[in-house]
Amino acid sequence: MTIFDEYKTYSGELTISPSLLWEYDLSHFDWWKSRKIVVQRVIERGWLKDYFAAFKLYNGIDGFREIIKEVPSLSFRDINFVCIVFGLKKEELRCYTRKLLREQLLNS
Repeated sequence: MTIFDEYKTYSGELTISPSLLWEYDLSHFDWWKSRKIVVQRVIERGWLKDYFAAFKLYNGIDGFREIIKEVPSLSFRDINFVCIVFGLKKEELRCYTRKLLREQLLNS
């Protein structure tokens, strides 16, 4: 994971950009219950510092990786990105299996 190698030594601000969650009131936001939304937004639109903040928030890279598996929707481009960077298989991702099921349903 060369892109995230400096995660543990990063000394900058470690908060998720409020612009990623613009439609939510962050003063009353439940970060654990909304973890799938947060991880999805970080993958889709986040900067490197947002990834670092999410790693801190969700028990490191391994915790983030487990949440990725639960995310209900990602583009094929983002699916390929997370599979390469986090060492996942497409079949492990809920968003990929949902896309396959949807295609099977539409083609039947």
